[in-house]
Amino acid sequence: MFEHFFQCPYCWEEISMLLDPSVSFQVYVEDCEVCCNPIELHPRFEEQELVAFEALDIEQ
Repeated sequence: MFEHFFQCPYCWEEISMLLDPSVSFQVYVEDCEVCCNPIELHPRFEEQELVAFEALDIEQ
């Protein structure tokens, strides 16, 4: 597992999530650990290295 820190798109607090680098492209939803709003996560890995990451507000 890979720990990644980023800002919540709702409350702007820095949070961390554990990401699985064994899958190259993923899309999933996790709740912010601070404000509990759902965040759509888009991590992309190449050779087990994180090359792109988006955290989106899904309530727009």
